[in-house]
Amino acid sequence: MNKFNIEFMMIVNFRSFKQKVRYHKKSFKSFLTKLEKNPPKDLHKLLEVVDKEVWAETDCLTCGNCCKQMTPTFSVKDIKRISAHFEMTPNAFKEKWLTYDKKADDWQNKKQPCQFLNLTDNKCSIYPIRPSDCSGFPHLTKKKAVDYIHVHKQNIQYCPATYKMVEKMKALLQTAK
Repeated sequence: MNKFNIEFMMIVNFRSFKQKVRYHKKSFKSFLTKLEKNPPKDLHKLLEVVDKEVWAETDCLTCGNCCKQMTPTFSVKDIKRISAHFEMTPNAFKEKWLTYDKKADDWQNKKQPCQFLNLTDNKCSIYPIRPSDCSGFPHLTKKKAVDYIHVHKQNIQYCPATYKMVEKMKALLQTAK
C-alpha cells in the first residue's frame, strides 16, 4: 500500500473527492452502462478481488457520507426490529423518525443526516440492528452484480468506496483488453 492509500484510508477529503467525482462521473457512468449491457462472465469474481482492495484503502468511519447525504429504506422487518429496540410500536417509530415516499414505495428517514449517526465519530448508534439497506451498503459484491449497477451509478457521487470500486474495475478491465 502506498502513502496515498494510507492517507486516503485515514481521512476522506471531501473537497478532493467531490472534484474527482465531478471530473470522472460521466465516464464512470458510461463505463457502468457498458458493463451493465455487456458484463464479463467472471464479473462477480472480479468484483470480489476489487472489493478486497477497496476495503484495504477505505475506512467508512472517516467518511459517513452515506449517512449524512443519503437515506436507507426501512423494510417492515427493519421497522419491527428497531422499534422493539426502542420499546416503541412500529407506528410510533415511523411517526417519530420516518416518512413514507409514495413514489418509491419506501419508508425513509425524515431528515439527513441520519438520526442514528453520531456526527463526532461517524458511528451508528443502532449498528447491530441497523436497517438491512445500511448493512449491505454500498452493495459492491452482490451476487447479481449487474442488477446493482444502477445503484453504483448513483452511489459514486456519495461513497468513496463505490467510486474507488468503479475506478479499479475500469482500470482492471481496460488492462485486460
